[in-house]
This record gives sequence, structure tokens and C-alpha cells, in this order.
Amino acid sequence: MTAPLPIPWPPAAAHKKRWLIGVSGGLDSMALMHMLKESGFRDVIVCHLDHGLRGRESAADARFVKRWAEKLGFSVEIARIDLRKQMAESGESLETAGRNARHRLFAAIASKYRCKRLFVAHHLDDQAETVLWNLMRGSHGCRGMRELSELVMGGVRMEVHRPLLGIRKSDLRTWMEERKLKWREDASNLVNDVARNRIRNEALPLLAEIAKRDVSPLLARAAQSDAALREVMDWALAKAELLDPQGKMHLGVVRDLPEALRVHAIANFLRSKGINNISGALLESCVSMLDPTSSASVNLPGGRRLRRRAGRFFVEDG
Repeated sequence: MTAPLPIPWPPAAAHKKRWLIGVSGGLDSMALMHMLKESGFRDVIVCHLDHGLRGRESAADARFVKRWAEKLGFSVEIARIDLRKQMAESGESLETAGRNARHRLFAAIASKYRCKRLFVAHHLDDQAETVLWNLMRGSHGCRGMRELSELVMGGVRMEVHRPLLGIRKSDLRTWMEERKLKWREDASNLVNDVARNRIRNEALPLLAEIAKRDVSPLLARAAQSDAALREVMDWALAKAELLDPQGKMHLGVVRDLPEALRVHAIANFLRSKGINNISGALLESCVSMLDPTSSASVNLPGGRRLRRRAGRFFVEDG
């Protein structure tokens, strides 16, 4: 007898809607795709991006995803890019270029199918890696991923759902093995040539050895506490009239806020404008602009700028 679905799904009405799902062919996304089928989702578009990094293996991943998507009765959209060429042209790191390429694919498919709801298969172990990485790069707080969030991808505002965020990878493996379901193993995940791989393969095991306990649930719990605190700050900021009718931020109102709320208000403002890669150092630079004698602009990710003019903050293209 196989184990039941490890997560509660949305009400039946959600099953009748159209959804996108990102599927790499690996354990996590294949498990999520099978769970969608088993729990009654029907109108699902499977999105797969072949990065062209592993030659025949990458092409085999794409064929594997296509075969299973069609077997489950789902639509499938597969795209192939030369990621290394894009990295050379943009100067982006492997991780950043890959993420941006996936976001562009999701945006294109969302527009094609008029569907801005996306499932992704991030799980608890991914959450722990994200929290640790964000702390290492100086993020504001113990920021992790949320089960439901809005992200601007390729210029399209997407509703991103992460239903596996409280589930361990080992539990997903057990669930798949009990059903004798298959997935693709990406050997590049074992090579410590990018930061996330080193966090997964080296840093987290070392921290567990030092602490003499599994630290991933602790990091995930820290993200939950941080998210709860941010909800309180969001509630407080909703009481303030931060924006003018043009969507620009009133500097006078922001200056009157407590320091922690000032930082949070500016971070929220940047995210509302599609700026997602926000480090602690970037926030410090933006907060310093509240001083009228400071620089009137700060460079933002993606070639954009935060500007100060006439008592307002606004974001413009560089």
C-alpha cells in the first residue's frame, strides 16, 4: 500500500483551473507533477527548459519530461537555449543566467496560455539552503521562500505556489519509490562548482556535524518566524499612506517610520517594481537616500535605478 499524498491540496475549485508547473525531470519536480495528477488536477501545462549544459543528458531529460507529461495527460512546453552563450553575452553567473532563462520561459508560456499561476517544487531542504545563502550574502533578515508569493518573471507578474516547502527531500524520494515512479538524476548537482551546490553538499552537512543535529528544519523554522514578523510589518505599513497616485513613494512618510519599518517599506517598494535580488548592502544604499544631501540615485539589479526627486522615490530603467 503506497503512502498518501504528503500535503493538503487547495479546494476542489483550484483543480478546475489552469496551472503551469516547472519540471526539470529531477526527483522533486517529478514528484510534484505526479501529485498534481493523483490529486485531480487536469488542465496543467508542464514547462521544461533544456539549458544545453549536459549535451545528450540534457536532451534526454527533455524527452523524459515530455513522455511523462503526455502519459499523465498534461500539455507540455519545452524550450532549448545555449545557456553558456547567454552567460558570455550577459556576464551573469551560471545560477543567475539559469534562473533568468527559466523566468523568461515561464513568462512566455504564461502569456501564451493566459495563465499566471505556477507550481514549483521547492522543498524544505531547498528552503534551508536559501536561508543560509541569503544570510551569507547579507540579506535583510532570515529570508526564505514563501508557499505563495508574487514574482515578476520576464515582465509578467506570476503567482508562484510552493506546496512542497514543508516536505523533506527524503520523504519525496520515499513517496516516489513506493509508487515505483522514475526521475532523472542530474550529476552536476554533485559537483561543487556553484555556491548552492557547496551549501548543499558541504556547508549544511558540516553545520549538522558541528551542531550534532539536523539544521535544515531549524533554518526553515527561522524563515517561518521571519515571514511572520514581516506580516506584522506589512500590516503596520498598510496604515501609512506611502505611495502617491503615480505609485511613487513619499519620502516624508518613510522618514517618519521607525528604522526597521523604513527598511521594510523600501524593500517592499523595490519588490513591487520587480526588483527581486535585494541584498542588505543594497537596502543600506537605498535607505541612505532618505538623507537629502546624499546621492539622488542608486543602481539596482537588472540595469535599473532608484531615484529621488521632488520628495519621492521611483524606479526607472537605467
